[in-house]
Amino acid sequence: MLTDTHCHLFYKELKNDLENVLSRANDMSVTRFICVGTNIEDSKECLSITENNENIFSSAGVHPHDSKDIEEGYIDEIYELMGYENMIAIGEIGLDYYRNISSPEIQKKVFREQIEVARDLNRPIIFHNRDADSDIIKVLSEYPDVIGVAHCFSSTIETATALLEMGYYISFSGNITFKNSHLSEVVEKIPLNKVLVETDSPYLSPEPYRGKTNEPSRVRIVAEKLAEIKKVPFEEVAKHTHENAAEIFQLP
Repeated sequence: MLTDTHCHLFYKELKNDLENVLSRANDMSVTRFICVGTNIEDSKECLSITENNENIFSSAGVHPHDSKDIEEGYIDEIYELMGYENMIAIGEIGLDYYRNISSPEIQKKVFREQIEVARDLNRPIIFHNRDADSDIIKVLSEYPDVIGVAHCFSSTIETATALLEMGYYISFSGNITFKNSHLSEVVEKIPLNKVLVETDSPYLSPEPYRGKTNEPSRVRIVAEKLAEIKKVPFEEVAKHTHENAAEIFQLP
C-alpha cells in the first residue's frame, strides 16, 4: 500500500474527475491521500472532500505565496478547521524565496504564527521550502517541540541532515525522476524510516509524464524510483513510507 502524503485534490483538474482519479490510484495500490490546503479557502475545500472519502485526510494552512493576502483572524480560522477529525496537520506553510510573491519578512511572520498553532495543538506541520534553506532551519530550530514533513524536498544533503536531526521527515515527489535531478545522492543517504512519498498533484508529474497534469496514482512511480536508487525491493519502500505516514500524521 502507498500513501500520497501531498496532493491538491481541490484543483478542478482532479476534483471534477475525483472518482476516476481515486480509482486509478487504487489500481496502483495508492490507498491513502492527504489533501493539502494552501490558503483558508483551499483548506475548507480539502475538508469538504474528506467528508465522503474515508481514506482522504486534509490539512489547513497558508502557503508562503498567499502570506501577503492573509486577513485578520486567519489563525482563528485555522484553529476552527483543526477541530475536525479529518484535519491532521498544519500546512502547506513555509518559505519561498525563489518567487518572492510575498516578501520574506511577511513569509517568516506567517510561517512562525502557524508553527505556533501546530505547537499549541501538538500537530505536525507540512512545510514548503524553495531557496530558503538557512531561514527554514533557523525558524524551525526555534520550535524544537514541533515536528513534521519537508514537502517535495529539493535541497541539499546538508539541509536534509539538519532537518532529520530535528526530527523531521523528508518527502520526495516526481522531481526525483527528472534527468537533471541531484536528488539521487540525497535519497541514498536518508534512512527509509524517515522517508515519505507524494505527488504534489496536479503539479510535478514524474517521468515519463513530465509536463502533464499529475495525479495521486503516480506516487507509485516516485516509490519505484526510490526503490531503484536505494537498491531495495519496491515492497520495502511501500511498507516504510506507508507506515511512516501513519506515524507522523497519526493515520489509521
